[in-house]
Amino acid sequence: MCAILKPKPITYHFLSVADPRKEHNKVHKLIDIIMLAITGVIAGCESWVEIEEFGHDRERWLRTFLALPGGIPSHDTIGRVFSLIDPKQFQTCFAEWMQSVVQLAEGEVIAIDGKTNRRTSGGRSKDGSVTKALHLVSAFATTNGVALGQVATDQKSNEITAVPELLKLLDISGCLVTTDAMGCQADIAADIVSKDGDYLLAVKGNQGLLYRDIKACFADTTLARDTNTTENNGHGRIEKRVCEVLSGPDIIAKLRHKNNWVKLNTIVKVTATRTVTSTGETHTSTESRYYICSLKYPTAERIQAAVRAHWGIENKLHWTLDMAMREDESRIRTDHAPANMAVLRHIALNLIRSDTSRKVGVKISQRKAGRSTRYMEHLLGW
Repeated sequence: MCAILKPKPITYHFLSVADPRKEHNKVHKLIDIIMLAITGVIAGCESWVEIEEFGHDRERWLRTFLALPGGIPSHDTIGRVFSLIDPKQFQTCFAEWMQSVVQLAEGEVIAIDGKTNRRTSGGRSKDGSVTKALHLVSAFATTNGVALGQVATDQKSNEITAVPELLKLLDISGCLVTTDAMGCQADIAADIVSKDGDYLLAVKGNQGLLYRDIKACFADTTLARDTNTTENNGHGRIEKRVCEVLSGPDIIAKLRHKNNWVKLNTIVKVTATRTVTSTGETHTSTESRYYICSLKYPTAERIQAAVRAHWGIENKLHWTLDMAMREDESRIRTDHAPANMAVLRHIALNLIRSDTSRKVGVKISQRKAGRSTRYMEHLLGW
């Protein structure tokens, strides 16, 4: 399992963020602005104006751990500072903080996937150009549902280059890293192995020969394989998933260009059959997905669980950010502000998820933190 350790004060991990302001503009301390924003987003703030108002409402409490020499900064100041902070450095501080508070167990599944914040396009950068929608590639510890790190990229096509940058921030030793087909690249597999991790990568038509060879292997009924079947029922839908695993040097020898993939030991096929009944009519569809894996002779049960765990990043991270924190509706657009606000949301969500006594949803927990400084301090580990 993935254990949440008792953290050092979160301020410690963000003190190293470089101040982008000129000396004569430093009325407020940078760490004060960062901590005001972190606590504001924990309390449910979705804009710089709301963060400023939260600061005025909680100024007496904030002064118990912040200097605030210039009082509560205005929303214009908060927004300007976060538009200037280097997002790569801010993301690095976030990843270092998570490494200090999260202990990953052997075999932990780390899902990597991207998400586009659609309404962040159309703003103006400091050079006058129109900004594109923020696309953020995140790493997600599926057992405890916390984000381990993220890297911002300009557009979907850059996800291939963003994944290696994200891996540099992470300690994945002993973990199983999963990606969709976009991340199925030989260089990414090599990066994962070089950091003592294992990979389970989805394969589609972007890997033409490999994809066809894997399909041919599973079509050969003479090849012995391990299988695992699961079935889920609910809401008028029955989903049956059959996982088949082929492992060993004899199997890998059947693949062309196999030498491109470091430590390739296993190929996988997962067939999902969905039967949906609605208004008296029944419809059945079948889809097969294929994967490559570096694990030696894994059981089909383990691979089945890992494939299912990967999609937790959609339900437990992306969906929660959109529905509870309204990320996809955010119109924060200027320069680096969208990427840095995304990190603030991840910080807030991780801290809320670390509350194992919590029995309510994320949004209700945010409102509670806004009402109760005692609960806010509990989330912060104070």
